[in-house]
Amino acid sequence: MSLRALWIISHEKGEHASIRFSRRFATVELRAKRLSGSSYVAVPEDDCFLQLLLTELGLSGSKQAFVAQRDDCLYRPRSPALELHITAPVKGTLWPVLAISQAHLTLACLPLVDASPGQRPPLSSLLSESQGLSFLAGLQTFLLAPGSKQDGEGLVSRLALLPSVLLQVCPLGTPLELPLTGTLAMPSPITSAGIQKQPAWRTGLYRGRAVVNVSVVETVRSMQYGNRSRQDLWDVYGTVACKCEVEGVLPNVTVTLSLPPNGSPLQDILVHPCVTSLDSSVLTASSVEHWDGSAFSGPYKFPFSPPLEPFILCSYTSQVPVPPILGSYQLKEEESQLHVSVVLKLHESVKNSFEYCDAHLPFYNRDQMGVVEVKVSSGQLDVSKEKNLLVWALGQKFPKTREVTMEGKILFSGPEPGPSEPLCTGLTAYIKLYFKVPDTTLSGCSVDQHSVQVYSSAKPRIVTSRELHSKDYWIWNSTGTAPVSSGQMIV
Repeated sequence: MSLRALWIISHEKGEHASIRFSRRFATVELRAKRLSGSSYVAVPEDDCFLQLLLTELGLSGSKQAFVAQRDDCLYRPRSPALELHITAPVKGTLWPVLAISQAHLTLACLPLVDASPGQRPPLSSLLSESQGLSFLAGLQTFLLAPGSKQDGEGLVSRLALLPSVLLQVCPLGTPLELPLTGTLAMPSPITSAGIQKQPAWRTGLYRGRAVVNVSVVETVRSMQYGNRSRQDLWDVYGTVACKCEVEGVLPNVTVTLSLPPNGSPLQDILVHPCVTSLDSSVLTASSVEHWDGSAFSGPYKFPFSPPLEPFILCSYTSQVPVPPILGSYQLKEEESQLHVSVVLKLHESVKNSFEYCDAHLPFYNRDQMGVVEVKVSSGQLDVSKEKNLLVWALGQKFPKTREVTMEGKILFSGPEPGPSEPLCTGLTAYIKLYFKVPDTTLSGCSVDQHSVQVYSSAKPRIVTSRELHSKDYWIWNSTGTAPVSSGQMIV
C-alpha cells in the first residue's frame, strides 16, 4: 500500500480551519498517473482540498445547508472512503479519500488504488483502505498521545518532528510493517510465544494493567410523516468495537453477544478479518429476505486474535418493530403567522434515561422571527430569531406519561429574510431529533464482563458498555408535502 498524499488539518467545529501539515509523494503520484491513464485526476492544491474535504464532512461552516453533490438522493456515500468532486483546473473525482477526526484534528490521506482505468473496486476488496486507516490511527496516536501536552505548543512540537518521522515509517509514501498485497490470502497461525512485532508507526509498547474494552453502539434512523398515505420508515444498525491493551503478546479473545427472549435477531452481520471461526448461521440472516421468525437469535460468539489498534469486531442491522420516539408535527399558516403543534411519545420499551435529547425546529424561506409565543410541557425552549430556529432541550428524562407537547404561534415579522432551503418551501418543514441513551440498545443486544473470555494469564480488566443514539431522525409536518422514499431505508 502506498499513499499519494497526506494532510493534517486543525479546526474548531469547521471554523478557523487550516492545513497544519501536508506531504505529497511524487513517485506514488507517477504510478497513479500511469495506472489511471486518461482518467487520471491530480491531487489538488492544499486550499482547494481543504474546502472540498470540509464541505464533504459537513464542517465547512457555510450557510448553505444543502450541497447537491453531497446531499442529493442519488449520491450514496461509501464511508469511510470519501469522494471529492474537483471542478478546476480539470474536472474529476478524487477517490478514495480516507479521513479520521479526533478533538480538533482531522487526518486525511489518499491511498493508491491498483485498478484498471475507470473502474472502482468494492471497498471490501481494497486492502489499501484498511491499511490507510490503520496508518492514520497510528499517526493520530503519535500526535495526540495520552499523557502528552494537548496544548498548541505540544502539537507544534510533534508536527515539527513529523517530516523526520515520516522519512522513517513511510519512506517514499509506503508505510512500513503493513502486510503486502496478497499476504492475507494465506494467513499464518498466530503463536503464543515470542514478542509481537510493533509497526513502525506505533509509538511504543503498552505499559500498564491489561484492559479489554468492548462497546456496543446502535444507531437509529427514522423518517416519520404522520400521514396514513405515507409509510413511516426506520432502521437500526449497530457496531461492536474492541480495544485490547496488554503487555507483550495480545491474547486470544472470545466475545459473546446475547439477546433477550423478545429481542430482535441480528442481521447482515459483517465481521473483522481477525475473527478465527464463526457459525455459518450467523452470516446467513439477511434483511433483504422476509423474516419468518425462524432466524438465528443467538448467542453470537466471535473468537478472534485482536490486532494492535482499536477495531470494529462486527457490524449488524436489526429490524425493530417501532421507532424509539414517535412524533406528530402540525403547522397551520395564517398570513405571516404559523401555529405550531408537536407531540413526542417515548415508546415503553425504551429506557427513560437520556444523556441528551434535543429537538430542532428550523423554519426556512421566511422573514426572521418576530414574536414567538410557544410553550412546552417539559424541558426548555431556546429561540434563535436570527436563524429562525427553535431548539427544544428535553433533558434527561421524559415525564411519567412518556409524552411531551409543544403548542404556540410564531410571527415572522423580522427586518431581514431568514435562512433559505430549496427543499423546505411552503409548509414543508421538519423536526430533527438528536438523542443518546446510555446502557441500552433497541435490539436488546448486550455484552457483559462474563461474556468476554480472555485466554491470558494477565487477568485483564474487562470493560463493557452499550448505547443508543440517533442519526438522521426526521419528523415531517403532516399538513405539508414531504420527501417520500419508495422503499426501505438503506443502511
